Amino acid sequence: MTRFDVLAEQVLQGHSVTREEGLGLLQTDDASLLPLVNAAYTIRHAHFGRKVTIQMLFNAKSGACQEDCHYCSQSSISTAPIDRYALVSPEEMLKAARQAHEAKAERYCVVISGRSPLEKEVDDIASAVTRIKRELPMQVCCSLGLLTEPQARRLKAAGVDRINHNLNTSEAYHSSICTTHTYQDRMTTLRNARAAGLELCSGGIVGMGESDEDLVDLALALKDVNPDSIPLNMLHPIPGTPLADAGHLTPQRCLKILCLFRFIHPQRELRAAGGREFNLRSLQPMALYVADSLFVNGYLTTPGQPGQEVERMITDMGFEVAGQNPAVPNSPVTAS
Repeated sequence: MTRFDVLAEQVLQGHSVTREEGLGLLQTDDASLLPLVNAAYTIRHAHFGRKVTIQMLFNAKSGACQEDCHYCSQSSISTAPIDRYALVSPEEMLKAARQAHEAKAERYCVVISGRSPLEKEVDDIASAVTRIKRELPMQVCCSLGLLTEPQARRLKAAGVDRINHNLNTSEAYHSSICTTHTYQDRMTTLRNARAAGLELCSGGIVGMGESDEDLVDLALALKDVNPDSIPLNMLHPIPGTPLADAGHLTPQRCLKILCLFRFIHPQRELRAAGGREFNLRSLQPMALYVADSLFVNGYLTTPGQPGQEVERMITDMGFEVAGQNPAVPNSPVTAS
């Protein structure tokens, strides 16, 4: 057994990966990548079998954001040529949800730009979600910026299952990527959503110039958040943003980071999220051995892999799309 196998067995027996062990996983040399991925797969298979959950995003409001997030093409300091529009109608959100269902997405996520949603926007999104839940057997997630607890409760009452709000990076590095809101602002939104009875989706963005220590600190901080789902975005540098020239990621580096998060969060849905195609390139199918969830059809202002191609990749690798039986969504499979 490799040292990775030993650690994986310890994790399955309840061991919590330490900061030092996490750094050791990240700093693995490329020649040991396959044993690392294999050990991470042991953990993944024990909790999720060979199932892969598909999720689809819908950019319901684009651009005109007041925040200065350095990675984002919709931020106040971005000059990227993107589409800019106000919140779309509930009918358009419902139409996009139908398309997500046709793409075999188990979860549909409504995303809007801006620091916080307006009250009218919360009303319109709640109206759309009520209609979606009435018509389609799928879960609904919302990513709406900073939320108050009353707003979160209104969304919960309308049928929203989950709120996405990423920590993005470590607390120490946060001010390097955003100055218009704080790390603690993000933590407050997560607490508000949890208090309203909503599930949490919270992860990060890697490749923004952060250190190994920042990555491990982010992974450990998420243990305190205890999210139901962890999306791991891999920076896709966009011309016109401050991080346009950030080319720090390699496919091997991305896989090591995914493995780090799998070891630290063995039972959490782990999604290879934004930038997956751009950064993993020909090694993209290997992510399935670590992550149990993928996005299809794009990431707000950057393109992604079409749903049919994702399904083909999943089946070609011997995995299967989860959620085909709506009576048992997200049912984990125990390894035999």
